[in-house]
Amino acid sequence: NLEVAPGQTVALVGPTGAGKTTIANLIARFYEATSGAVYIDGIDVRSVTQVSLRRQFGLVPQDPFLFAGTIADNIRFGRPDAAMTEVIAAARLANAHNFISALPDGYETQILEGAVNLSVGQRQLLCIARAALVNPRILILDEATASVDTVTEALIQEALDKLMEGRTAVVIAHRLSTIRNADLICVVQDGRIVAQGTHESLIQQDGLYRELYQGQFLSTSGGNGKCPPMKKLLTS
Repeated sequence: NLEVAPGQTVALVGPTGAGKTTIANLIARFYEATSGAVYIDGIDVRSVTQVSLRRQFGLVPQDPFLFAGTIADNIRFGRPDAAMTEVIAAARLANAHNFISALPDGYETQILEGAVNLSVGQRQLLCIARAALVNPRILILDEATASVDTVTEALIQEALDKLMEGRTAVVIAHRLSTIRNADLICVVQDGRIVAQGTHESLIQQDGLYRELYQGQFLSTSGGNGKCPPMKKLLTS
């Protein structure tokens, strides 16, 4: 079982294909549960319409989807009636306002098919702005794996931190270094949650989380084949 308190940030970690995205899709009812149930505030999600349920969610996908149209229209995707002042406020929260304002046509800039006229980082910031405009109770964040420069990565992380503040968030984590401060980390393997806890508690266990974390630590630090000491894992 998985229980998430209001306002908590929960990270789902595990190998590729373990079932992290499936769990997130069940929560938002993109998939129907064939056994068991998902409850939000004690209400079975199957007892409400999908439209009303999804109004409670904001989604920041791994691969940002932007359609051919203006930047403003793309930010308004979940709230087409939003005022321009609200669109700009959402873009400011998402750290997107500065790059949008620097474009010749600003918020009226046309996004081309496939968003080829925007960088990967800019697309991600627009998706964060889109989620902010919806003002959801629950966020589902599928961490991007595409590489961006360090400045843009910092802008994205800051925007996500602001977006998650005061909200319940489910993070599908691919880089374990970004979720060390999550309230709860759930380790997923073969479609099941095999361990739960904080980073500090899980890293001290001889389990899958420690194995995954050590693997990423070594790969990003030019590993020499030796496992880092426990103190380094806890403080890195």
